[in-house]
Amino acid sequence: MEKRQRPNVFLLLIGLLSLGLPTSKSCQEMTNSEVTQDWWQSAQFYQIYPRSFMDSDGDGIGDLKGIASKLQYLKDIGVTAAWLSPIYTSPMVDFGYDISNFFDIQPEYGTLEDFRQLIAKAKELGLKIILDFVPNHSSTENEWFKKSVNRERGYEDYYVWSNGKVDENGQRQPPSNWLSGFRGSAWQWNDQRQQYYLHQFAVQQADLNYRNPDVVDQMKRVLRYWLDMGVDGFRIDAATLLFEAQPDENGIYPDEEVSGLTDDKEDRNYLKMEKVDLQPESIDMIYQWRQVMDDYQRIHGGETRVLLIETYAPMWYTMQMYGNSTTKGAELPFNFNLITEVDTGFTAGDVQKAVDDWLTKMPAGGTANWVIGNHDRRRASSRYGQHNIDAMNMLVMMLPGASVTYQGEELGMTDGVISWEDTVDPAACNSNPEIFENLTRDPCRTPFQWRSAKNAGFSEGNKTWLPLAGDYKTVNVEMELAANKSHLKIYKDLVQLRRASKTLQQGAYKYKALNDGVFVLKRYLAGEETLLFVANFGEGSYSVNALENFDTTLPSSMNVKISSLDSKKYAGIPVNLDKIALEAGEALVLGTK
Repeated sequence: MEKRQRPNVFLLLIGLLSLGLPTSKSCQEMTNSEVTQDWWQSAQFYQIYPRSFMDSDGDGIGDLKGIASKLQYLKDIGVTAAWLSPIYTSPMVDFGYDISNFFDIQPEYGTLEDFRQLIAKAKELGLKIILDFVPNHSSTENEWFKKSVNRERGYEDYYVWSNGKVDENGQRQPPSNWLSGFRGSAWQWNDQRQQYYLHQFAVQQADLNYRNPDVVDQMKRVLRYWLDMGVDGFRIDAATLLFEAQPDENGIYPDEEVSGLTDDKEDRNYLKMEKVDLQPESIDMIYQWRQVMDDYQRIHGGETRVLLIETYAPMWYTMQMYGNSTTKGAELPFNFNLITEVDTGFTAGDVQKAVDDWLTKMPAGGTANWVIGNHDRRRASSRYGQHNIDAMNMLVMMLPGASVTYQGEELGMTDGVISWEDTVDPAACNSNPEIFENLTRDPCRTPFQWRSAKNAGFSEGNKTWLPLAGDYKTVNVEMELAANKSHLKIYKDLVQLRRASKTLQQGAYKYKALNDGVFVLKRYLAGEETLLFVANFGEGSYSVNALENFDTTLPSSMNVKISSLDSKKYAGIPVNLDKIALEAGEALVLGTK
């Protein structure tokens, strides 16, 4: 789930000062001293959308047994940890992000025993499992909500309730003009309780009240429950929305100002939404959850359990998620710069800015991470162009820190074509046939493509929950493993290189856009092999001098280690750095050995 934000300059300065960060800093070159790394600091995280990964029982819906059957694939391609989008009991209004029971498994996906077996198999293979934690809201079918509607003792204020206000005509109206992420008012009247409740997404997703300490304790209980099951951490959904501005003495919430971003009054972006987002208390809640994780490790031992935070937010806010001088925060607040700042028609300068905007603002001691896609955005190949997918996978593997792959990015999977009739995403279903294509997330959620056979090898059923993408017969695991060279094999080589290279794990970095098309990144470490990534993101061919225009300390030539799919430069051949010729979409990883 995501939103577009407009940063407040005053708050930006306050946020930077609270972190002790400089307000400006050049990141063209940075050196690192050798340190001992924790497992997650250069890990390859892999997002699985369970409904679309692998179906084991022929009902056209992916499930836990299906995931378990494909763990060896993840191991083979070098994945460190698999992050599962929500698998909890849910009416599936928002496909698992509306949870009716935080302590059980959605029956379509399997059982708690299936989950235990999945964890056991993952541990046998040396893989870690990360669960999606959805703390901002629950389904209205959750027992907590039903008890709150009835004002049962202890649950009266479990959710955000309001009497609303009465207009000049005596008609009851919502307590503020706040808008939902799925269009329309963020307030819904409940006849039984005779009050409005807040829902920042679908009407069936009621916001929990984090100003109630019982809710805070309950959600910490959820974390410990799944930690006891053996999970290795959590990805926190919609973390910036946990708290909203408080109402006045009459229970009326402050209205939002118009943003000027759109004329569509049903679209959340019509308003600034500063009253329901980016509250300081949400930062503190992340710190509290970090303490839960650390306490659990102190008591039970084992390796670090990590927090990955979804933060579509300005840098001044996101960087506070890392923690401060006295309190630890999340290991990895997700870095979406390569999604929000780099899109169709991008340049090498856009890539440099996206990298700068993270690395120059990250607090000392923080670990970077790089994301090029997820279940809420068009697939990477569809946004960047399929000819650039190898270059983007190289980029996130060569940059310092951890990387996150959304299922199918290793294959170059593209978006499916989903008609209005086949649309199931509530973000689109709440609109109409004229605008749904701008809102739907269904195209990036089509079933994973395993083989050229029936249903792409995803399911033996007669129908899949979403139609397959049209290219599944040529873009799939089976075909790409059999090919002499493929996106998948390039991806595997990249992961293997990062695992084997101390330079990529601990080395210093230097990067630069040499022109509109060519971006170059150097990784180096004393006593280790120097590596160079060079990519042409432009539409035409370029010839660049990396010595004169980037780094005169580089050797006159380096050897190709990995090249993009259509490159004619193969592993082992030398490339003169004073004249690197690159075709459109061509990308290389070069080494000194």
